[in-house]
Amino acid sequence: MTRKRDQDRAWELIEEIGLCMLVSHDEGGEILRARPMSAHPRRDEDAIYFLTDLRSHKDDEIEINETVCLCFSGSGSHTYVSVSGTANLLDDRLRVAELWSPAARAFWESKDDPNIRILKVRPSLAEFWDSPGKIVTTVKMAAAAISGSRPDLGSNRKVLL
Repeated sequence: MTRKRDQDRAWELIEEIGLCMLVSHDEGGEILRARPMSAHPRRDEDAIYFLTDLRSHKDDEIEINETVCLCFSGSGSHTYVSVSGTANLLDDRLRVAELWSPAARAFWESKDDPNIRILKVRPSLAEFWDSPGKIVTTVKMAAAAISGSRPDLGSNRKVLL
């Protein structure tokens, strides 16, 4: 039951936070590169989708090494999720239309832009840090500093997805 609860919480946090840093290997394969991306999680499909641009060369990076890390940070709530998984690029026009939003207009004029691709990440492992919130965390840290004890800042779990 704990594993299912942890899986549920990891997916909830991914959905709540929404934005992440996608970390992949550069085209040479030796340097890690991170960039912000807007995630579209689909737990029922065991996938997290992203709109990306073919001209950004993520396809070249993923061809060299399909292993990626997604780093989610809910800064206002002090919650964090790190997701490891494998990625691939798809030319799926139906999925592009499904994921299209007004925010995507900052990068493309329309969902029909031929450079739009779908980056699909299949998560394999998640680790999350789930705190009780900014105010409670601040109070607990102050109390721990005064008392010399370690603060209980919430839960930290690793779970296979």
